[in-house]
Amino acid sequence: MSGTPVHTIRHEDPMTVLAINTIRTLSMDAVQAANSGHPGTPMALAPVGYALWQRHLRFDPADPLWPDRDRFVLSAGHASMLLYSLLHLTGVKAVNAKYETLGTPTVSLDDIKKFRQIDSKTPGHPEYRLTSGIETTTGPLGQGVANSVGMAIAERWLSDHFNRPGHDLFTYRTFAVCGDGDMMEGISTEAASLAGHLKLSNLCWIYDNNRITIEGHTDLAFSEDVATKYIGLGWNVTRVSDANDMSLLERAFAVFDATHDRPTLIIVDSIIGYGAPNKADTHGAHGEPLGEEEIRLTKKGYGWPEDAKFLVPDGVRAHFDAGIGKRGKGLRDAWIANLAKYRAEHPDLADQLDRMQKRELPEGWDKGLPTYPADKKGKASRDSGGEVLNVLAKNIPWLMGGAADLAPSTKTRLTFADAGDMSATHAGRNFHFGIREHAMGAILNGLSLCKIRPFGAGFLIFSDYGKTPIRLAAIMEIPVIYVFTHDSIGVGEDGPTHQPIEQLVSLRAVPGLIVLRPCDANEVVEAWKVVMRMKHEPCCLILSRQALPTLDRTKYASAEGVTRGAYVLADAPGGKPEVLLLGTGSEVSLCIDAHEQLVAAGIRSRVVSMPSWEIFEHYCNEHPEYREQVLPAAVTARVSVEQASTFGWGEYVGHQGRRIGMKSFGASAPLKELQKKFGFSVEAVVEAAKATLKK
Repeated sequence: MSGTPVHTIRHEDPMTVLAINTIRTLSMDAVQAANSGHPGTPMALAPVGYALWQRHLRFDPADPLWPDRDRFVLSAGHASMLLYSLLHLTGVKAVNAKYETLGTPTVSLDDIKKFRQIDSKTPGHPEYRLTSGIETTTGPLGQGVANSVGMAIAERWLSDHFNRPGHDLFTYRTFAVCGDGDMMEGISTEAASLAGHLKLSNLCWIYDNNRITIEGHTDLAFSEDVATKYIGLGWNVTRVSDANDMSLLERAFAVFDATHDRPTLIIVDSIIGYGAPNKADTHGAHGEPLGEEEIRLTKKGYGWPEDAKFLVPDGVRAHFDAGIGKRGKGLRDAWIANLAKYRAEHPDLADQLDRMQKRELPEGWDKGLPTYPADKKGKASRDSGGEVLNVLAKNIPWLMGGAADLAPSTKTRLTFADAGDMSATHAGRNFHFGIREHAMGAILNGLSLCKIRPFGAGFLIFSDYGKTPIRLAAIMEIPVIYVFTHDSIGVGEDGPTHQPIEQLVSLRAVPGLIVLRPCDANEVVEAWKVVMRMKHEPCCLILSRQALPTLDRTKYASAEGVTRGAYVLADAPGGKPEVLLLGTGSEVSLCIDAHEQLVAAGIRSRVVSMPSWEIFEHYCNEHPEYREQVLPAAVTARVSVEQASTFGWGEYVGHQGRRIGMKSFGASAPLKELQKKFGFSVEAVVEAAKATLKK
């Protein structure tokens, strides 16, 4: 390998060049073997990845879960082979579901050979949880950089909460590599705007300015002055005119280290598919394999054995071990030694840190939760939800969050004395995301990935703006909490634009996402308790603006039934119903009133409150008999009532049942007029129940 031309990488020694070209050739070979993927960006950014990982990243490959490690986010997830090559060459170790570090590599050479294949650890885009060393799942452009803002905010709170004189437990930095696609996505600007506002000096984005997207040159659709834009957003901006100039890269990272009052954007000019003689700066190097002949020519240009595949030359792994391996181990060992002293001096804080890392709750986390007396007038579930949230947050120091400029409406402000606000000068627990629903969701994911327990709030209709990060939270199996209020046509005069119709079923369709729509204040309490026990599932709490009657639990079943997803709330005499009334949220009390009329008329009615379809299905999978206990198969006369799309209710009411719901958008009018217009009345439910019985 002595023939490797040094001139391709400027200002460096042969071993550095060899290591960088190893990243490039592994990426080329993996994409070619898969006949799928993007080799161009990993080839172009290999010097950047090398410089950051080998010389700057505070990361111990032997312990990829070390809490104070620097975070590296590959927002340009299509360049996944860059990250897989780095994970392999630096010897990052695998971690199991019990947070135990194993002796095996997280990405072996065989894993790289199985790039993009079924059940491999090297899928097309990096996936958190699947492969240790990957901090977040990326692919949908803009999500990764927005996640990185959450990670940087998390460090600000963690350092403020845990650091003590002589014990700086949290000092980590967050780096994100992004491309032209990330820069075009609106979420990136949303997140960058908030990062600049908060002056997150621990955050560095590395922008691969290669001027290529799938359709061709960025001139087709993108002519922004990115540097000026980010200066206007409150960022420090520096430029590297050539990705292959290692001295310029070193200078850029030094600028970041010396910047203490704002986040940093490093604009790196690169040529996509660097070294590919015929496909450089083209779509081909970006979105498809180079081809065998092109790879041979490229390797020849690197001074590489032209027919060698998946070659890691002697000395390369040892080179990385002497760099990031040695540095990371020293930093991590010092941190562990510091933690031992900290544990003796601050045992309560150390216990909090231990529990956070394992997503466990503190002792007494549910103390002081209210029990609400029966009240026909009742209260809005957003109001009871806010009361419960404040009790929980006082008990759980790492429960925090905010709203997309709607905290007064969603009732999600933490109001106890020391909650405070997250700002550029204070690490409080109330976050002000501004009117940035999309970025809020992705920032929540970043917070959760750093073991904060975050919540974000907004109106249910605007869950559509944050759907992608909600979906990614479910893919990553992280317990983010979403509080969505104004859950129905009960929004009233605000009209169809603000009245959610299809949003409930849309959220229910996301695999792994838990949706809870409680019917009264006591169901709200139980729903929050369910949510807080979740370790791997994101949850949506769907709450009302209008008051909901607080049911008399001495007459009706305990709200503890929420833990099973659905339960018999009111039953027929003798427990043998002939018609079932199924509802969620505000419509459950409607079912109760109809039930009372039906029973008085001699019709054996049962009311089933179904706050969570997902929990009900999961519980029935574990306890098959429970479905029959709640929804007896012999009872085919069934009515569902929900102020939302009826889609999906057929699973529970069957072909002979009736579904009272929304089959159109809403209207602007007072609530009572809307209920009358769209058929949400006791009379309508009674009539539907009788009609199903006639069948």
